[in-house]
Amino acid sequence: MPPVHTGAPVTTGASTPSSPAAPEAHAPGRPGYRRMSLALFAAGLATFALLYSTQALLPAISDGFGVTAGQASWTVSAATGALALFVLPLSALSERFGRTRMMTVSMLVAVGVGLLVPFAPNLEWLVVLRAVQGAAIAGIPASAMAYLAEEVKPKALVGAIGLFVAGNSIGGMSGRLVTGWAAQAWGWRGGLLAVGVMALACAVAFLVLLPRARFFRPASLNPRAVGRTVAGHLRDPLLLRLYGIGALFMTVFGAVYTVIGYRLVDEPFSLGQGVIGSVFLIYLVGTVSSAAAGQLVARAGRRGALYLAVTTTALGLLLSLADSLAAILAGLVLITAGFFAGHAVASAAVSRTATSGRAQASALYQSAYYLGSSAGGTLGALAYHSAGWAATVGIALLAVLGVVSITLYGSHAARAERRHERRHGSLAAAR
Repeated sequence: MPPVHTGAPVTTGASTPSSPAAPEAHAPGRPGYRRMSLALFAAGLATFALLYSTQALLPAISDGFGVTAGQASWTVSAATGALALFVLPLSALSERFGRTRMMTVSMLVAVGVGLLVPFAPNLEWLVVLRAVQGAAIAGIPASAMAYLAEEVKPKALVGAIGLFVAGNSIGGMSGRLVTGWAAQAWGWRGGLLAVGVMALACAVAFLVLLPRARFFRPASLNPRAVGRTVAGHLRDPLLLRLYGIGALFMTVFGAVYTVIGYRLVDEPFSLGQGVIGSVFLIYLVGTVSSAAAGQLVARAGRRGALYLAVTTTALGLLLSLADSLAAILAGLVLITAGFFAGHAVASAAVSRTATSGRAQASALYQSAYYLGSSAGGTLGALAYHSAGWAATVGIALLAVLGVVSITLYGSHAARAERRHERRHGSLAAAR
Protein backbone atom coordinates (compact mmCIF):
# COMPACT_ATOMS: atom_id res chain seq x y z
CA MET A 1 0.00 0.00 0.00
CA PRO A 2 1.45 3.43 -0.86
CA PRO A 3 2.11 5.82 2.01
CA VAL A 4 -0.80 7.91 3.24
CA HIS A 5 -0.19 11.61 2.70
CA THR A 6 -0.99 13.81 5.65
CA GLY A 7 -1.93 17.03 3.96
CA ALA A 8 1.28 18.79 4.99
CA PRO A 9 2.22 21.73 2.81
CA VAL A 10 4.21 20.97 -0.32
CA THR A 11 7.37 22.96 -0.87
CA THR A 12 7.40 24.46 -4.34
CA GLY A 13 10.64 26.34 -4.03
CA ALA A 14 10.88 29.45 -6.14
CA SER A 15 8.17 28.43 -8.56
CA THR A 16 5.27 30.80 -9.13
CA PRO A 17 1.69 30.04 -10.15
CA SER A 18 2.69 30.64 -13.76
CA SER A 19 5.76 28.39 -13.70
CA PRO A 20 5.64 24.80 -14.99
CA ALA A 21 6.56 23.46 -11.52
CA ALA A 22 3.58 25.06 -9.77
CA PRO A 23 0.84 22.57 -8.89
CA GLU A 24 -2.49 22.89 -10.63
CA ALA A 25 -5.88 22.50 -9.00
CA HIS A 26 -7.81 19.36 -9.83
CA ALA A 27 -10.43 19.57 -12.57
CA PRO A 28 -12.24 17.03 -14.73
CA GLY A 29 -9.86 15.55 -17.27
CA ARG A 30 -6.72 16.40 -15.29
CA PRO A 31 -4.46 13.83 -13.61
CA GLY A 32 -5.51 12.98 -10.08
CA TYR A 33 -9.10 14.19 -10.38
CA ARG A 34 -10.48 10.68 -10.91
CA ARG A 35 -8.44 9.25 -8.03
CA MET A 36 -9.56 12.09 -5.77
CA SER A 37 -13.20 11.59 -6.78
CA LEU A 38 -13.08 7.82 -6.22
CA ALA A 39 -11.29 8.20 -2.87
CA LEU A 40 -13.82 10.70 -1.52
CA PHE A 41 -16.67 8.69 -3.01
CA ALA A 42 -15.41 5.73 -0.94
CA ALA A 43 -15.14 7.97 2.13
CA GLY A 44 -18.67 9.24 1.65
CA LEU A 45 -19.94 5.71 1.13
CA ALA A 46 -18.33 4.44 4.34
CA THR A 47 -19.45 7.50 6.31
CA PHE A 48 -23.14 7.15 5.55
CA ALA A 49 -23.12 3.35 5.70
CA LEU A 50 -21.67 3.44 9.23
CA LEU A 51 -23.52 6.50 10.47
CA TYR A 52 -26.96 5.11 9.65
CA SER A 53 -26.17 1.42 9.99
CA THR A 54 -28.85 0.86 12.64
CA GLN A 55 -31.60 2.86 10.92
CA ALA A 56 -33.03 0.08 8.74
CA LEU A 57 -32.71 -2.33 11.68
CA LEU A 58 -34.69 -0.29 14.23
CA PRO A 59 -37.74 -2.59 14.27
CA ALA A 60 -35.46 -5.61 14.82
CA ILE A 61 -33.49 -3.78 17.53
CA SER A 62 -36.77 -2.81 19.22
CA ASP A 63 -37.80 -6.46 19.26
CA GLY A 64 -34.38 -7.70 20.31
CA PHE A 65 -34.08 -5.41 23.34
CA GLY A 66 -37.81 -5.02 24.03
CA VAL A 67 -37.81 -1.23 23.64
CA THR A 68 -40.02 1.35 21.90
CA ALA A 69 -39.37 3.07 18.58
CA GLY A 70 -38.34 6.25 20.40
CA GLN A 71 -35.80 4.39 22.54
CA ALA A 72 -34.36 2.44 19.60
CA SER A 73 -34.07 5.65 17.55
CA TRP A 74 -31.32 6.78 19.95
CA THR A 75 -28.98 4.33 18.22
CA VAL A 76 -29.22 6.70 15.25
CA SER A 77 -29.58 10.02 17.09
CA ALA A 78 -26.60 9.33 19.39
CA ALA A 79 -24.31 8.90 16.37
CA THR A 80 -25.55 11.96 14.50
CA GLY A 81 -25.65 14.05 17.67
CA ALA A 82 -22.05 13.16 18.56
CA LEU A 83 -21.00 13.98 15.02
CA ALA A 84 -22.66 17.39 15.33
CA LEU A 85 -20.82 18.10 18.60
CA PHE A 86 -17.37 16.96 17.46
CA VAL A 87 -17.27 18.17 13.86
CA LEU A 88 -16.17 21.71 14.78
CA PRO A 89 -13.24 20.82 17.11
CA LEU A 90 -12.03 18.13 14.71
CA SER A 91 -12.22 20.56 11.80
CA ALA A 92 -9.99 22.93 13.81
CA LEU A 93 -7.47 20.11 14.21
CA SER A 94 -7.61 19.54 10.45
CA GLU A 95 -6.59 23.18 9.94
CA ARG A 96 -3.39 22.42 11.84
CA PHE A 97 -2.59 18.79 10.98
CA GLY A 98 -4.07 18.45 7.51
CA ARG A 99 -7.28 17.37 5.84
CA THR A 100 -6.04 13.97 4.69
CA ARG A 101 -4.54 13.06 8.07
CA MET A 102 -7.79 13.93 9.86
CA MET A 103 -9.89 11.98 7.38
CA THR A 104 -7.58 8.97 7.63
CA VAL A 105 -7.57 8.79 11.46
CA SER A 106 -11.32 9.37 11.62
CA MET A 107 -12.00 6.67 9.05
CA LEU A 108 -9.87 4.06 10.83
CA VAL A 109 -11.40 4.73 14.26
CA ALA A 110 -14.97 4.72 12.88
CA VAL A 111 -14.41 1.43 11.10
CA GLY A 112 -12.78 -0.11 14.18
CA VAL A 113 -15.74 0.83 16.36
CA GLY A 114 -18.08 -0.39 13.62
CA LEU A 115 -16.61 -3.86 13.99
CA LEU A 116 -17.33 -3.76 17.75
CA VAL A 117 -20.90 -2.44 17.54
CA PRO A 118 -22.50 -5.84 16.65
CA PHE A 119 -21.33 -7.25 20.00
CA ALA A 120 -23.03 -4.63 22.23
CA PRO A 121 -24.66 -6.55 25.14
CA ASN A 122 -27.60 -4.17 25.64
CA LEU A 123 -29.20 -1.01 24.27
CA GLU A 124 -27.20 1.27 26.55
CA TRP A 125 -23.86 -0.06 25.30
CA LEU A 126 -25.10 0.05 21.73
CA VAL A 127 -25.99 3.74 22.11
CA VAL A 128 -22.60 4.50 23.71
CA LEU A 129 -20.65 2.76 20.94
CA ARG A 130 -22.73 4.52 18.31
CA ALA A 131 -21.97 7.87 19.94
CA VAL A 132 -18.23 7.10 19.85
CA GLN A 133 -18.58 6.10 16.21
CA GLY A 134 -20.39 9.33 15.38
CA ALA A 135 -17.67 11.37 17.08
CA ALA A 136 -15.01 9.59 15.00
CA ILE A 137 -16.94 10.09 11.76
CA ALA A 138 -17.07 13.83 12.55
CA GLY A 139 -13.54 14.27 11.22
CA ILE A 140 -14.53 13.24 7.70
CA PRO A 141 -17.28 15.49 6.24
CA ALA A 142 -15.98 18.97 7.05
CA SER A 143 -12.38 17.99 6.24
CA ALA A 144 -13.52 16.53 2.92
CA MET A 145 -15.39 19.73 2.00
CA ALA A 146 -12.39 21.88 2.92
CA TYR A 147 -10.04 19.55 1.00
CA LEU A 148 -12.19 19.89 -2.12
CA ALA A 149 -12.45 23.68 -1.77
CA GLU A 150 -8.65 23.89 -1.63
CA GLU A 151 -7.73 21.28 -4.23
CA VAL A 152 -10.41 21.67 -6.93
CA LYS A 153 -10.88 24.50 -9.43
CA PRO A 154 -13.80 26.77 -8.35
CA LYS A 155 -15.85 26.04 -11.46
CA ALA A 156 -15.65 22.31 -10.76
CA LEU A 157 -16.34 22.58 -7.02
CA VAL A 158 -20.11 22.03 -7.05
CA GLY A 159 -19.68 18.95 -9.24
CA ALA A 160 -16.89 17.55 -7.03
CA ILE A 161 -18.92 18.07 -3.86
CA GLY A 162 -21.90 16.57 -5.65
CA LEU A 163 -19.86 13.40 -6.25
CA PHE A 164 -18.90 13.27 -2.56
CA VAL A 165 -22.56 13.68 -1.59
CA ALA A 166 -23.39 11.01 -4.16
CA GLY A 167 -21.05 8.70 -2.24
CA ASN A 168 -23.08 9.54 0.86
CA SER A 169 -26.27 8.51 -0.89
CA ILE A 170 -24.74 5.25 -2.16
CA GLY A 171 -23.44 4.57 1.35
CA GLY A 172 -26.83 5.22 2.88
CA MET A 173 -28.44 2.93 0.35
CA SER A 174 -25.93 0.09 0.40
CA GLY A 175 -25.53 0.16 4.17
CA ARG A 176 -29.25 -0.24 4.72
CA LEU A 177 -29.53 -2.79 1.91
CA VAL A 178 -26.69 -4.91 3.28
CA THR A 179 -27.90 -4.70 6.88
CA GLY A 180 -31.48 -5.53 5.86
CA TRP A 181 -30.72 -8.74 3.99
CA ALA A 182 -27.92 -9.80 6.36
CA ALA A 183 -30.26 -9.24 9.30
CA GLN A 184 -32.93 -11.38 7.66
CA ALA A 185 -30.40 -14.21 7.42
CA TRP A 186 -28.35 -13.76 10.62
CA GLY A 187 -30.20 -11.26 12.78
CA TRP A 188 -29.56 -7.56 13.34
CA ARG A 189 -26.10 -8.19 14.80
CA GLY A 190 -25.07 -9.98 11.61
CA GLY A 191 -26.39 -7.02 9.65
CA LEU A 192 -24.21 -4.57 11.60
CA LEU A 193 -21.15 -6.80 11.20
CA ALA A 194 -21.71 -6.95 7.43
CA VAL A 195 -21.79 -3.17 7.09
CA GLY A 196 -18.64 -2.90 9.23
CA VAL A 197 -16.77 -5.20 6.83
CA MET A 198 -18.04 -3.19 3.86
CA ALA A 199 -16.80 0.04 5.47
CA LEU A 200 -13.40 -1.57 6.04
CA ALA A 201 -13.10 -2.23 2.30
CA CYS A 202 -14.02 1.41 1.59
CA ALA A 203 -11.37 2.60 4.04
CA VAL A 204 -8.69 0.60 2.23
CA ALA A 205 -9.76 2.10 -1.12
CA PHE A 206 -9.67 5.59 0.41
CA LEU A 207 -6.13 5.14 1.76
CA VAL A 208 -4.83 3.81 -1.56
CA LEU A 209 -6.47 6.36 -3.87
CA LEU A 210 -6.48 9.75 -2.11
CA PRO A 211 -3.98 12.20 -3.70
CA ARG A 212 -1.82 14.26 -1.39
CA ALA A 213 -2.97 17.78 -0.56
CA ARG A 214 -1.00 20.35 -2.58
CA PHE A 215 -2.56 23.63 -1.46
CA PHE A 216 -3.06 23.03 2.27
CA ARG A 217 -1.23 25.39 4.61
CA PRO A 218 -1.34 24.67 8.37
CA ALA A 219 -3.08 27.25 10.55
CA SER A 220 -2.70 28.05 14.22
CA LEU A 221 -4.50 26.03 16.87
CA ASN A 222 -4.90 29.18 18.97
CA PRO A 223 -8.39 28.84 20.49
CA ARG A 224 -8.91 32.59 20.24
CA ALA A 225 -8.10 32.56 16.54
CA VAL A 226 -10.46 29.64 15.98
CA GLY A 227 -13.11 31.42 18.04
CA ARG A 228 -12.74 34.57 15.94
CA THR A 229 -13.07 32.53 12.76
CA VAL A 230 -16.20 30.79 14.01
CA ALA A 231 -17.70 34.05 15.26
CA GLY A 232 -17.04 35.62 11.87
CA HIS A 233 -18.90 32.79 10.13
CA LEU A 234 -21.80 33.07 12.57
CA ARG A 235 -22.08 36.80 11.81
CA ASP A 236 -22.37 36.14 8.08
CA PRO A 237 -26.11 36.27 7.20
CA LEU A 238 -25.72 34.09 4.11
CA LEU A 239 -23.84 31.37 5.97
CA LEU A 240 -26.43 31.40 8.76
CA ARG A 241 -29.20 30.91 6.22
CA LEU A 242 -27.32 28.03 4.62
CA TYR A 243 -26.79 26.39 8.01
CA GLY A 244 -30.49 26.67 8.74
CA ILE A 245 -31.41 25.21 5.35
CA GLY A 246 -29.08 22.24 5.86
CA ALA A 247 -30.49 21.55 9.35
CA LEU A 248 -34.11 21.70 8.18
CA PHE A 249 -33.55 19.56 5.10
CA MET A 250 -31.92 16.93 7.29
CA THR A 251 -34.77 17.13 9.83
CA VAL A 252 -37.07 16.00 7.03
CA PHE A 253 -34.77 13.22 5.92
CA GLY A 254 -34.02 12.01 9.46
CA ALA A 255 -37.70 11.85 10.37
CA VAL A 256 -38.76 10.00 7.22
CA TYR A 257 -36.01 7.39 7.04
CA THR A 258 -35.89 6.70 10.77
CA VAL A 259 -39.59 5.86 10.84
CA ILE A 260 -40.24 4.32 7.42
CA GLY A 261 -39.09 0.87 8.56
CA TYR A 262 -41.69 0.82 11.34
CA ARG A 263 -44.44 1.83 8.92
CA LEU A 264 -43.54 -0.87 6.42
CA VAL A 265 -43.15 -3.63 9.01
CA ASP A 266 -46.61 -2.79 10.45
CA GLU A 267 -50.02 -3.57 8.93
CA PRO A 268 -51.19 -3.40 6.18
CA PHE A 269 -47.75 -3.92 4.58
CA SER A 270 -46.00 -6.38 6.97
CA LEU A 271 -42.78 -6.41 4.91
CA GLY A 272 -39.75 -8.49 5.90
CA GLN A 273 -36.46 -6.96 7.05
CA GLY A 274 -34.70 -7.74 3.77
CA VAL A 275 -37.45 -6.15 1.67
CA ILE A 276 -37.44 -3.07 3.90
CA GLY A 277 -33.69 -2.80 3.40
CA SER A 278 -34.24 -2.98 -0.36
CA VAL A 279 -36.49 0.08 -0.16
CA PHE A 280 -33.30 2.07 0.37
CA LEU A 281 -32.34 1.42 -3.24
CA ILE A 282 -34.26 4.66 -3.67
CA TYR A 283 -31.04 6.35 -2.52
CA LEU A 284 -29.84 5.90 -6.11
CA VAL A 285 -32.18 8.78 -6.96
CA GLY A 286 -30.21 10.90 -4.49
CA THR A 287 -26.99 9.92 -6.22
CA VAL A 288 -28.31 11.31 -9.49
CA SER A 289 -29.85 14.47 -8.04
CA SER A 290 -26.80 15.41 -5.96
CA ALA A 291 -24.37 14.80 -8.84
CA ALA A 292 -26.59 16.97 -11.09
CA ALA A 293 -26.74 19.83 -8.57
CA GLY A 294 -24.02 21.80 -10.36
CA GLN A 295 -25.98 21.86 -13.63
CA LEU A 296 -29.16 22.77 -11.76
CA VAL A 297 -27.49 25.77 -10.12
CA ALA A 298 -26.04 26.86 -13.48
CA ARG A 299 -29.52 26.90 -15.03
CA ALA A 300 -31.75 28.10 -12.18
CA GLY A 301 -29.38 29.82 -9.77
CA ARG A 302 -28.82 28.77 -6.15
CA ARG A 303 -32.18 29.96 -4.85
CA GLY A 304 -34.03 28.58 -7.86
CA ALA A 305 -32.40 25.19 -7.27
CA LEU A 306 -33.42 25.31 -3.60
CA TYR A 307 -37.04 26.16 -4.50
CA LEU A 308 -37.14 23.19 -6.86
CA ALA A 309 -35.60 20.88 -4.24
CA VAL A 310 -37.99 21.91 -1.49
CA THR A 311 -41.06 21.66 -3.74
CA THR A 312 -40.05 18.15 -4.79
CA THR A 313 -39.57 17.17 -1.13
CA ALA A 314 -42.96 18.54 -0.07
CA LEU A 315 -44.77 16.72 -2.89
CA GLY A 316 -43.10 13.48 -1.84
CA LEU A 317 -44.20 13.91 1.77
CA LEU A 318 -47.81 14.48 0.77
CA LEU A 319 -47.77 11.50 -1.59
CA SER A 320 -46.41 9.22 1.16
CA LEU A 321 -49.59 9.74 3.21
CA ALA A 322 -51.52 7.34 0.97
CA ASP A 323 -52.05 3.79 2.25
CA SER A 324 -50.55 2.36 -0.92
CA LEU A 325 -47.08 0.84 -1.15
CA ALA A 326 -46.63 2.25 -4.67
CA ALA A 327 -47.56 5.76 -3.50
CA ILE A 328 -45.22 5.50 -0.50
CA LEU A 329 -42.31 4.42 -2.71
CA ALA A 330 -43.02 7.21 -5.20
CA GLY A 331 -43.12 9.67 -2.31
CA LEU A 332 -39.76 8.42 -1.04
CA VAL A 333 -38.30 8.91 -4.53
CA LEU A 334 -39.36 12.57 -4.53
CA ILE A 335 -38.25 13.16 -0.94
CA THR A 336 -34.84 11.64 -1.62
CA ALA A 337 -34.29 13.55 -4.87
CA GLY A 338 -35.28 16.86 -3.30
CA PHE A 339 -33.23 16.34 -0.16
CA PHE A 340 -29.97 15.37 -1.84
CA ALA A 341 -30.24 18.17 -4.41
CA GLY A 342 -30.90 20.73 -1.68
CA HIS A 343 -28.06 19.41 0.48
CA ALA A 344 -25.54 19.48 -2.39
CA VAL A 345 -26.53 23.06 -3.33
CA ALA A 346 -26.38 24.37 0.24
CA SER A 347 -23.10 22.64 1.20
CA ALA A 348 -21.37 23.82 -2.00
CA ALA A 349 -22.60 27.36 -1.34
CA VAL A 350 -21.00 27.24 2.12
CA SER A 351 -17.63 26.25 0.64
CA ARG A 352 -17.80 29.04 -1.95
CA THR A 353 -19.03 31.71 0.49
CA ALA A 354 -16.29 31.18 3.08
CA THR A 355 -13.06 32.76 1.83
CA SER A 356 -11.10 31.78 4.95
CA GLY A 357 -11.53 29.19 7.69
CA ARG A 358 -13.27 26.89 5.23
CA ALA A 359 -13.00 23.86 7.50
CA GLN A 360 -14.79 25.75 10.29
CA ALA A 361 -17.43 27.02 7.85
CA SER A 362 -18.06 23.49 6.59
CA ALA A 363 -17.96 22.15 10.15
CA LEU A 364 -20.67 24.56 11.26
CA TYR A 365 -22.79 23.44 8.33
CA GLN A 366 -22.20 19.78 9.17
CA SER A 367 -22.99 20.46 12.84
CA ALA A 368 -26.31 22.09 11.96
CA TYR A 369 -27.00 19.37 9.41
CA TYR A 370 -26.53 16.47 11.81
CA LEU A 371 -28.30 18.22 14.68
CA GLY A 372 -31.20 18.37 12.23
CA SER A 373 -30.81 14.64 11.65
CA SER A 374 -30.87 13.90 15.39
CA ALA A 375 -33.89 16.13 15.92
CA GLY A 376 -35.72 14.69 12.94
CA GLY A 377 -35.04 11.07 13.89
CA THR A 378 -36.10 11.50 17.52
CA LEU A 379 -39.12 13.73 16.86
CA GLY A 380 -40.23 11.64 13.91
CA ALA A 381 -40.11 8.42 15.96
CA LEU A 382 -41.94 9.98 18.91
CA ALA A 383 -44.60 11.39 16.57
CA TYR A 384 -45.07 7.99 14.91
CA HIS A 385 -45.29 6.21 18.26
CA SER A 386 -48.00 8.61 19.45
CA ALA A 387 -50.04 9.41 16.32
CA GLY A 388 -48.79 7.41 13.34
CA TRP A 389 -47.20 8.28 10.00
CA ALA A 390 -49.31 11.41 9.45
CA ALA A 391 -47.74 12.96 12.55
CA THR A 392 -44.24 12.19 11.26
CA VAL A 393 -45.12 13.81 7.93
CA GLY A 394 -46.45 16.83 9.85
CA ILE A 395 -43.05 17.27 11.56
CA ALA A 396 -41.30 17.02 8.18
CA LEU A 397 -43.65 19.55 6.51
CA LEU A 398 -42.94 22.07 9.26
CA ALA A 399 -39.24 21.73 8.46
CA VAL A 400 -40.00 22.18 4.74
CA LEU A 401 -41.89 25.38 5.56
CA GLY A 402 -38.80 26.57 7.42
CA VAL A 403 -36.61 26.02 4.33
CA VAL A 404 -39.09 27.98 2.18
CA SER A 405 -39.15 30.85 4.69
CA ILE A 406 -35.36 31.09 4.85
CA THR A 407 -35.01 30.97 1.06
CA LEU A 408 -37.71 33.63 0.56
CA TYR A 409 -36.00 35.85 3.12
CA GLY A 410 -32.69 35.36 1.30
CA SER A 411 -34.29 36.39 -2.00
CA HIS A 412 -35.76 39.50 -0.38
CA ALA A 413 -32.42 40.41 1.24
CA ALA A 414 -30.57 39.98 -2.07
CA ARG A 415 -33.04 42.27 -3.89
CA ALA A 416 -32.75 44.88 -1.14
CA GLU A 417 -28.95 44.77 -1.34
CA ARG A 418 -29.01 45.23 -5.12
CA ARG A 419 -31.35 48.23 -4.79
CA HIS A 420 -29.04 49.71 -2.17
CA GLU A 421 -26.00 49.25 -4.41
CA ARG A 422 -27.78 50.81 -7.42
CA ARG A 423 -28.91 53.78 -5.33
CA HIS A 424 -25.44 54.45 -4.01
CA GLY A 425 -23.95 53.91 -7.46
CA SER A 426 -26.32 56.52 -8.91
CA LEU A 427 -25.45 59.01 -6.19
CA ALA A 428 -21.73 58.48 -6.76
CA ALA A 429 -22.17 59.02 -10.52
CA ALA A 430 -24.16 62.24 -9.90
CA ARG A 431 -21.32 63.64 -7.85
